[in-house]
Amino acid sequence: MTTIVAVRHGETEWNRTRRLQGWAPVPLTDRGRAQADRLGATLADRHDVDRILSSDLCRAEETVEVLRDHLDAPVTFDPAWRERDVGVHQGLQLDEMPERFPEYDLSASGPEAAHRSPESGESLVDVRERVVERWETTLAESEPGETVLVVTHGGPIRLLLGHVTALDIVAAIVEQSQGYCSINEVEYDHETGTARVVRENDTSHC
Repeated sequence: MTTIVAVRHGETEWNRTRRLQGWAPVPLTDRGRAQADRLGATLADRHDVDRILSSDLCRAEETVEVLRDHLDAPVTFDPAWRERDVGVHQGLQLDEMPERFPEYDLSASGPEAAHRSPESGESLVDVRERVVERWETTLAESEPGETVLVVTHGGPIRLLLGHVTALDIVAAIVEQSQGYCSINEVEYDHETGTARVVRENDTSHC
C-alpha cells in the first residue's frame, strides 16, 4: 500500500471574512498558523511522511513552512494542486455569489455551472481535470509502503475524494466539506490499482 494524506491549509483572513480567494496571495492568520502547528504534530505522530507535494499558493506554502517544524521530508510545490482560479470573482463575498451570479451556483444550476468559467478564471471541470491528472501521476510515481503528504485546498480535496469515491462534480462540492487543516487519507493498492478513502475531513486535532 501507498498512503496519500491530503490536508487543507490553515485559516486565512479571507476565510474568516468569507471572501472568495482563488489564487490571491492571502497569508494565514495567527489561528491558521496554530492550526497548522497542531496538524504537523498530529501527522508526525501518525505517519512517517516520505515526501510533501504542495500547492504553490501563499496559504499552502505557509502551511508547509509550519508543518516542516514537525516533518523532515522534501517538498515539491506544484501549481496543479492550486485552488480554483475564480477570475474576476476573486475577493467577492461568498454570501453574495448565489444572488448575483446564480449561473455559477451548483445548487441552483447543477452540472451546467461546473462547466462555466468566470472571466479570466477556470471552470470546476478544469480544476478537476488538472487535480485528477496530478493524482494519477502521483500514484504512478509512488512506491509501496510510501507515505505522501499533499497540502492543498478545500476545492481540490473535495474533487479528489469525489474522483476516488465516484461522485460527480456537483455532489463532490455540495455534499462534502473540508475544515481548516483537515486530514484525509487514501490507501492505494499497487497490485489491484485501486484507491480507498480511510479517513475524511478529520479535524479532531484542531
